[in-house]
Amino acid sequence: MENNLKRNGRIELSAENAEQGLAQLVLTVIELLRQLIEKHAIRRVDSGNLTDAQIEDLGVALMKLENKMEELKSVFNFTNEDLNIDLGPLGKVL
Repeated sequence: MENNLKRNGRIELSAENAEQGLAQLVLTVIELLRQLIEKHAIRRVDSGNLTDAQIEDLGVALMKLENKMEELKSVFNFTNEDLNIDLGPLGKVL
């Protein structure tokens, strides 16, 4: 990643890198939500209460979400590790 963010996973905001820092924070939150949605969808599929069409729709929606995240990470030149922000004593987000 070629920007002024620290490699330890912490966001360092300054006038020069505020856009990248904000993008990192927003994409981290979106990725966290995407992963939670995916886990919830898997639980719904495993419950056996969904039709084949609903399972197919879930799969397509999850693939689209993942593809969009990959596109956004590419636009901002982020890796998965860049989105795994360090919360200090709480550990990493993802």
